[in-house]
Amino acid sequence: MDSITQILLGASVAAAVVPAHHRRAALLAGAALGTLPDLDSLPIALFTDDPVALMTLHRGFSHSLFVLPLLAWAIWAFFKSRGKRVAEAPVRWFWAITLALVTHPLLDAFTIYGTQLWWPLQPPPAMWSSVFIIDPLYSIWLLFGVLVAAFAGPRVLAKHALVAGLVLSTAYLGWSLLAKAMVEREAERSLAAIGLQDAPRFSVPMPFNTLLWRVVAMTPDGYLIGDRSVVADRGPIHFARHDSDVVALAGASGIPALQRLRWFNRGFMRAQAVDGELVVSDLRMGLEPEYAFNFAIAHGDGSGGWQSIPPRQLASAYRAPVEEGGMASALARMWERIWSEPPLQDQAAAGNSGDTPATSASK
Repeated sequence: MDSITQILLGASVAAAVVPAHHRRAALLAGAALGTLPDLDSLPIALFTDDPVALMTLHRGFSHSLFVLPLLAWAIWAFFKSRGKRVAEAPVRWFWAITLALVTHPLLDAFTIYGTQLWWPLQPPPAMWSSVFIIDPLYSIWLLFGVLVAAFAGPRVLAKHALVAGLVLSTAYLGWSLLAKAMVEREAERSLAAIGLQDAPRFSVPMPFNTLLWRVVAMTPDGYLIGDRSVVADRGPIHFARHDSDVVALAGASGIPALQRLRWFNRGFMRAQAVDGELVVSDLRMGLEPEYAFNFAIAHGDGSGGWQSIPPRQLASAYRAPVEEGGMASALARMWERIWSEPPLQDQAAAGNSGDTPATSASK
């Protein structure tokens, strides 16, 4: 999640646990601890400028459920030995410090990016992908609790506000999982109708909400993308076909950067040959045709094969100036799509341009 939300979560859980007269201090301590795991980018950047490494090492050791409890104990022991607040209420402060740290990677795992909860073990990063990286309807409840607690201090009102903020934000995560389950159920039915019931797929909410979702399914020649509003849609999901240079991807399978990315994103990639270079894009983050993470990882060797090059990250269109209006226009269309199912004629027109309605046989 975004740094502000992590600060709010860390402050909330710490201040809810400590004695009342320590509450304001815990708000500050929890805020600092809540953002601490994301500082792993600083030491990583000291050792490498490889953009693939920077992406895939982030949310690694500093987000591990093996590492953070040990770090929490070390911080707790250090401050307990100095006396004052932690020594005065050592058990409560131990849990305040531990929860402020451990809730950070758990919340991150609800996003699509990927969080290495079990580092140094190497299963694919956890990506439960039920909330967008910034979601105001999750964060607003935590902000409410923190603001009330900052003003109310040791009064019981502060405790009630913090607990309410945590309960409501956690309930929102529960809703996000329910919404995802509904989308996944329809995605399974819709893909089965076109013979792709076994296709690798993922679902992810569109920016800033949990009402409109994007479903991506991998195919032998590329990938399908469909969207689903849990408010407006009633029929099957209609998928649009998109090409990927799967031949080039197979030919470059031995390139270390590609192997690392495939582990990190579970193979949800688009491959394109651009000016003699192989460019791979992470399909999990972005909106077709522009994605947030694009890497040039190889160049053609002249005989149809690929040779590794130092990975280079390419700019996304989302980094264009705001006045160009691309993102604002996309968000306006997204908002409209949440509340209305596309007209049948639009679906038919899409089908004629390469979309795949789930109600028909695969083309």
